[in-house]
Amino acid sequence: MPRMLYAEAVVEVLRRSVEGDDRVHLMGQYFLGLTPHRTMVGDLYRQYPDRVYFPPIAELGYVGAGIGAAIAGLRPIVDCATASFTFQAFAQILNEAANIHYMSGGQTSVPMVIHYNHGVRGGGAAQHSHSPQAMMWNTPGLEIVTPSNPADLIGLVLTAVASDNPTIWVDHVRLFDIEGEVPENIEPIPFGRASIPREGTDLTIFASSWMVRRSLEASELLASEGISVEVVDPRTLVPLDEEAILRSVAKTGRLLVVDECHLRCGVGAEIAATVAEHAYGDLLAPIRRLATLDVPVPFSPPLEQYVEPTTAKILAAARSVTGVQSGA
Repeated sequence: MPRMLYAEAVVEVLRRSVEGDDRVHLMGQYFLGLTPHRTMVGDLYRQYPDRVYFPPIAELGYVGAGIGAAIAGLRPIVDCATASFTFQAFAQILNEAANIHYMSGGQTSVPMVIHYNHGVRGGGAAQHSHSPQAMMWNTPGLEIVTPSNPADLIGLVLTAVASDNPTIWVDHVRLFDIEGEVPENIEPIPFGRASIPREGTDLTIFASSWMVRRSLEASELLASEGISVEVVDPRTLVPLDEEAILRSVAKTGRLLVVDECHLRCGVGAEIAATVAEHAYGDLLAPIRRLATLDVPVPFSPPLEQYVEPTTAKILAAARSVTGVQSGA
């Protein structure tokens, strides 16, 4: 099975989407910034100059243009680059794209994909390091995909492009250099089906996007200490595979939620509440949440590590939930 970098998978799924459907158009500056793969995106532009656009940096305007294009029958993939920049387009994303199907009585759909890169990336500071997945999730009408490896990325985005609903495609720049196996004949992945990249019996770790990679790294280290960890990757937040999460917690009896959103009202808060409501009797220990601290993300690398969920913090939290002391 061939292997592919995550960044290469981004370019590959854009290529497949454009070549597979004449209605798919690409809009956004960031698509050319996938170093060292910008040449591949440039090839798409040269092949389809009337379907790849590089608009001015005005998210409110070009996301609105994408919504209009979707209503008119196209299937645009609109890139907002850094997640923090989606704030400029919240009126369009949350108040227009998410509501149009409902407010038209089902007569109008908005089949578009909105892409952004979230999270702590190294020197992004307070205005370039947000993870607004929970804010998006709090708005009915949006689908949200959070791939963590190249194969899932391609499969999920193929489904997103074919969906009649507005879909938020969440990436993380730290994933771009991650390599993984990608089947040659990869199929679209249905939304609402979590994956279990690692099975275990002592502790469930729920994580999405880049935090899946850190959780898997921590799980390898914990195995040497005799702690068997099961990692649940939801792949999509909306729709959410509650069954997979509850099934895992019923098996392990313990839950650690690792989330790069801020602690209060983040994705981790919703997962913890869901498990507490539906699987309280299965729990052998209190649920533990590990998230970005409730402060603006600082520019300083040491301070970034202080506020974000690091592998070391995942190790410490896992030991705490399982009652195992470091070095035991």
